[in-house]
Amino acid sequence: MARSDLLGRLADLSEDAIQRLSDAPGADRVLGAMNAMRDRMDELQKRVRGLEQLEQRLTALERKVDKLGKPSASSTPSPSSGAKTTSTKSPGTKKS
Repeated sequence: MARSDLLGRLADLSEDAIQRLSDAPGADRVLGAMNAMRDRMDELQKRVRGLEQLEQRLTALERKVDKLGKPSASSTPSPSSGAKTTSTKSPGTKKS
């Protein structure tokens, strides 16, 4: 019972405090700023969630690139993947 009385008194005091704050000069500006800050925080949370998804996608793509970039032990490099090292001789040049 003492607990419910304590919570009731606390609720009454907090309501009184809120009423006094709303009657104070400049309180409307403070409340407006707090509401604007709440909206900005909501927008920031949405953006952060979007960044987390982008980070996950980036990590997955980095793994794929690493996997594609490493040559496997059983395969040989294809001719199109490396630089060509064969030299061509012009038909008009002969050694005597």
